[in-house]
Amino acid sequence: MANSIEAYLRELKSEMGGSDIATIQDALSDAEEHLSTALKNQQMEQPELDSQVALAAIIEQYGTPAETASAYKEVERRTSPALVRPASPKPASILGRFFGVYIDPKAWGSMLYMLISLVTGIFYFTWVVTGLSLSLGLAVLIFGLPLGLFFILSVRGLALLEGRIVEALLGVRMPRRPLFAPQGGKWLDRIKALLLDKHTWLAMLYMGLQLILGILYFTLLVVPLSISATFLMTPAIQLIYHIPVISLNGIQYFLSPGYLILCVLGGILLLTLTMHMSKGIGQLHGRFAKFMLVTE
Repeated sequence: MANSIEAYLRELKSEMGGSDIATIQDALSDAEEHLSTALKNQQMEQPELDSQVALAAIIEQYGTPAETASAYKEVERRTSPALVRPASPKPASILGRFFGVYIDPKAWGSMLYMLISLVTGIFYFTWVVTGLSLSLGLAVLIFGLPLGLFFILSVRGLALLEGRIVEALLGVRMPRRPLFAPQGGKWLDRIKALLLDKHTWLAMLYMGLQLILGILYFTLLVVPLSISATFLMTPAIQLIYHIPVISLNGIQYFLSPGYLILCVLGGILLLTLTMHMSKGIGQLHGRFAKFMLVTE
């Protein structure tokens, strides 16, 4: 049996080999928080009790690394992200697969993520830049340390929130538990421990890049959607409202029925291609988010 929390976590990570890294992070974070809190409480109640003996009793109640890993694997099997559940068989024809994107929830989820990424990107970037500036500028003052600690913890919280958004809209398994941060101790020691954690800096970098990615995603989505909507609405504008769609040198032109049909077909084609593009971008961003926001 493990004689320390660190040894228990190493054994648990080994037992969970082959599992999703987000699941491993959740398991390690939960185990570390439970064991650390239980051991601290036990030492406060019975200070004369040897720490290894107390830890052994706690582990016996919590479960061995093998038992804990087995439980998490079973939970993971039952609670996979909604968008990665087995879907209906794909159409055999190329045309069916091409237009089948309209009933693919991943495509719609990716489009929604690209649409809101501009708002979240602006918020993340503003929060990180403002927090860093205030934390560094006020570090020499007494209240600068609590402010710095709050900022770092808020970055971790926002990273967890972003992970939940990514999992819900892009179907990529992300952490469902916050990383465990040891409680107690001096403010300076806690800030130092958080600053030495690469997860903190990767989360900040991700949030800074989200502004650029948000602008890119929003543009790539809105521009082709606007063009396709214009093509699709052209027949209605001309036939129902009798408004010419082309005006050159003060001369207005009405399109023939053949060109109106081409406009509709072009709008449908562009819309379908946009949905395929959005789905691909969503898959790529999901991998990027997992690389940046999930610790190994």
